[in-house]
Amino acid sequence: MIKIGVLGVGHLGKIHVNCIKQIKEFELIGFYDPNDDNAKKVSEDFNLPRFDDIESLIKSVDVVDIVTPTLSHFACASKALKSFKHVFIEKPIVTTPEEARKLIELAKEANVKVQVGHVERFNPAFIAARPFINKPMFIESHRLAMFNPRGTDVPVILDLMIHDIDIVLSVVNSPIKRVNASGIKVVSDTPDIANARIEFDNGCIANLTASRISLKNMRKSRFFQKDAYISVDFLKKVTEVVTMKDVNPEQAGPFDLILNLGENKGSKQILITKPEVAEINAIKSELESFYFSIKENTTPSVTINDGYYALDVAYQIIDKVNHAAGNL
Repeated sequence: MIKIGVLGVGHLGKIHVNCIKQIKEFELIGFYDPNDDNAKKVSEDFNLPRFDDIESLIKSVDVVDIVTPTLSHFACASKALKSFKHVFIEKPIVTTPEEARKLIELAKEANVKVQVGHVERFNPAFIAARPFINKPMFIESHRLAMFNPRGTDVPVILDLMIHDIDIVLSVVNSPIKRVNASGIKVVSDTPDIANARIEFDNGCIANLTASRISLKNMRKSRFFQKDAYISVDFLKKVTEVVTMKDVNPEQAGPFDLILNLGENKGSKQILITKPEVAEINAIKSELESFYFSIKENTTPSVTINDGYYALDVAYQIIDKVNHAAGNL
């Protein structure tokens, strides 16, 4: 078994604790959290020891699971890496791209595994869709959430949109050519609504919208590619794949969906399928995958470099938003 400890047992940290306790390959040693009330409840609910400080927890484990507020990620991860511990760190990886680059160097020196918690990679709806996504040329994502004070210490780009940035970067194999974005502050000191347009060298365009002051929750992405359209509902866990193939209308069945492309351009048959979406816990799955990357000495599913690239693009978007706001 691999010994693991959790730093931070707020809302998400409690979920991590619960998931780790279900993974038999991990031995959950304990946790550290400076909030006495929160720590007492977690100790009682999970029958789990509370460490007095970060350093003592790090010394007692093989893996450090960092689920603290983003502002403390770099300090916590640095201490763990300097002690040669494997690190799982929630998204965004750290506060700035500069911190991320420093963390990459520390990880190289420590020669340990680091995985970033971009959990939507493990969303069962995205997993079901992934085999069908092949060279998308237009991507549209909407991530809308009702207001929650938790997370407003950072712009909505780092709080919500970064999920979709990571998903886009994971499916588009091309350098970024240009980024344009705009956003506004409504109730927070940082932007609450933002829209970004990312253009890639291969011609793909991704249009991302994020809001944390919506009247309803939505987490949906659509991928358009040659002869196919894939819709992924990350919230409802539903995937739909629409494909087209050449067809002779005279040979089509009475209930087939046929698209006539015009004179001398032929026809296409439209096929709609809904791939089976497994019932899995995405957070548990990402933690399990991290265990196996350590056990089998393989590359983590979401690497420290993946975390850096997503953060770097997020900051390009933030810079564009700030520039646009300055010109108003």
